This record gives sequence, structure tokens and C-alpha cells, in this order.
Amino acid sequence: MIERIWHGAVPTAKAAEYVERMRTVALPDYKAISGNRGAFCLHRVEGDVVHIEMLTFWEDVDAIKRFAGDDYAAAKYYDFDRSFLVELEPHVRHYTMHDR
Repeated sequence: MIERIWHGAVPTAKAAEYVERMRTVALPDYKAISGNRGAFCLHRVEGDVVHIEMLTFWEDVDAIKRFAGDDYAAAKYYDFDRSFLVELEPHVRHYTMHDR
């Protein structure tokens, strides 16, 4: 299984609305992809910025490509992201998970 982590940062004043969009738009989008094994939205406050991590689990690289496209290391953004995020980070991180 592969873990994919996307990071974004939003101003505190916009955080509640952004987290709600992640819950209602991004999480269902991830979960609808064949090969997705789970999706979670994490956040933490750091001063006047809220850091968002989208933590998703995938059965293999092909499943990630169904979500993100052939350049699966590139971050995928939604139309509304530009009006919330402090910056658009170009890449995500992937980790191979081992259960033993």
C-alpha cells in the first residue's frame, strides 16, 4: 500500500471554510477512485496559518494515477484552492507502507 500526503496552508480566517471543502469535496473525490483505501483531512494551527494535510492510502501507483494523472507526484488542485491557499506546492510525498 502507498501513502500519499499533500500539504497546504491557509490563513486562519479561511481555515474553517477550507476544511469544510476538503470534507465535502476532496474526501469524497479521493474515496470514489478505485484503489483508494482511505482518506483523511488533518489540520493544525500555527500562528495565523492553518496547515492542512490530506492523508490518503492507495493499493498501488496505478490507483494514484487514476486520481492524479500520469505525473502522480504532482499535487492535484481544485478550482477553489487558489482563493484559499498561501501557496500551491508543486509536489506531494509518497511512502510505501509495510505492515510487518
